[in-house]
Amino acid sequence: MSTTVEGSIPNSSSRAVDEVVDLVSALIRFDTSNTGDLATTKGERECAQWVADQLHQAGYTTEYVESGAPGRGNVFARLKGADSSRGALMMHGHLDVVPAEAADWSVHPFSGAVRDGYVWGRGAIDMKDMVGMMLAIARQFKIEGTVPPRDIVFAFLADEENGGKWGSQWLADNRPDLFEGITEAVGEVGGFSLTVPRPDGTERRLYLVETAEKGLGWMRLRAKARAGHGSFLHEDNAVTILADAVARLGKHTFPVVMSDSVTEFLAAVAEETGLEFDPASPDIEGQLAKLGTISRIIGATLRDTANPTMLHAGYKANVIPQTAEAVVDCRVVPGRQAAFEREVDELIGPDVEREWITKLDSYETTFDGHLVDAMNDAILAHDPQGRTVPYMLSGGTDAKAFARLGIRCFGFAPLQLPPELDFTALFHGVDERVPVQALEFGTRVLEHFLLNS
Repeated sequence: MSTTVEGSIPNSSSRAVDEVVDLVSALIRFDTSNTGDLATTKGERECAQWVADQLHQAGYTTEYVESGAPGRGNVFARLKGADSSRGALMMHGHLDVVPAEAADWSVHPFSGAVRDGYVWGRGAIDMKDMVGMMLAIARQFKIEGTVPPRDIVFAFLADEENGGKWGSQWLADNRPDLFEGITEAVGEVGGFSLTVPRPDGTERRLYLVETAEKGLGWMRLRAKARAGHGSFLHEDNAVTILADAVARLGKHTFPVVMSDSVTEFLAAVAEETGLEFDPASPDIEGQLAKLGTISRIIGATLRDTANPTMLHAGYKANVIPQTAEAVVDCRVVPGRQAAFEREVDELIGPDVEREWITKLDSYETTFDGHLVDAMNDAILAHDPQGRTVPYMLSGGTDAKAFARLGIRCFGFAPLQLPPELDFTALFHGVDERVPVQALEFGTRVLEHFLLNS
C-alpha cells in the first residue's frame, strides 16, 4: 500500500527506491563494529568488498584502498558528469559502526530485520541508511546511463567511529589523489526532518542541513607525585591531584558562544514557532527544551564541553601510585580553540599535564550557494511544506578530514521522520532503526539533488 505523510508529494518508484531497503538491510548484516582497537575491529574489508561488487555489477570501475592497516577497507567510484570544467561533488559514507550488545536489543543488532515499518540494526541511521541510499542511486545512474551535471565521486569509508584515523584522515594525508578535482562534499547527520508547531496550530517540517561541526578532541590529563605506602600520610597524592582537577573540569560550564549556524537555526525556528531564544538568558537551555529531543544536539552547540570519560591510576590497594591519568572528551565551538585551552589550563592547574590523543578541528561553512539551493529545491520537490535550515552538529564526521583539503562540506542525508520518533536517541543507541518510508523519501530527494547539483 502506498502511503504519504501529510503535505508531502505522493510516492513514486524508481530502481533506486525499489532496492534501497534491501541494500540497507544487507549492509547492516555486515558486523562492522569499530572498537577503536585494530585487533578487535572487524568487518570493514568484507563490507567494502561487497559494496565494490554491487558497483561492479552496475558497471563501475572502483578503487579499493586499505588505509594503512589490514582490513580497513575503503571504496571509491567516479561517475562522469556533463561538465568536466566544474569541480566534482563527493558523496561519502562510513561503513563502520559502534559496537552493540545483542542482549539489550529487541532484534539482533546485525539482523537488518525489516518489521513494523522500520529497518532495524546497528548502523540503521549511523550511517548505513545513507550508504544504502548512495549505493542505490549510484547503481541506478550507471545502469540507466544517467549523466549528472558534474562528476560525482562515491566514497565508502572505514573508521569514522574512531575519528577516521584509518579512514578519511589517513586517506587525506596519504592518498590526496583520490580527492583531486573535488570541490564540495556531502555526508551524514543532516537533511533529517524536525516537526515544529506553528502559532496557528499547524506544523512545519524543518530539514536540518549540517553546515558546521564542533571540534573534536580527546585529551589525556596526567598528574605525577611521589609514590609511597598506603598507610603513611601523603600531602602529595597523584590520585587526589588528578581527581580534583577532573572534578573542576567536569563541573565547569563554558560560556555561550553563538556561531552563525546556530544563530540562523534559532532564528528560523523562532520565525516558524513564535518561540523566543535569548542567548543571554540564564535559562537558554530551558528555552531550547521546548524544541523536544533535538535540544540535546542544539544545546550542546551553544558552548564548549569537556566531559571526563576515563580514569586510570594505581596497581595495588596499599600503594600510592606515582602517576594518575584521565581522558576527557572535548567538543569545541568554531573559533574557540585557543580560548578553550586557556580555560582548561586554568581549571586543571599547574600540577596536571595535558596532551591531545586526538585533535580534529571544528568546521563551519555558510548556508548559501548553488549546492544549498539544490538541497532546498530537492526537499521542496518532495515536501512542499518543508524548509531547509542550517545547524551545527555537536559531534564530528569525516568532513573534518576533507575540509583540510579545501573541500566545502555539508551534512545532507535526507529523511522525513515521524514527529514522535526520538531520532537523536537512536544514534549509538539500543534498537537503532530507520523508517522504511524515510529511506524511500530520502532516496527520491537525493536523486533529485544529484541531478541538479
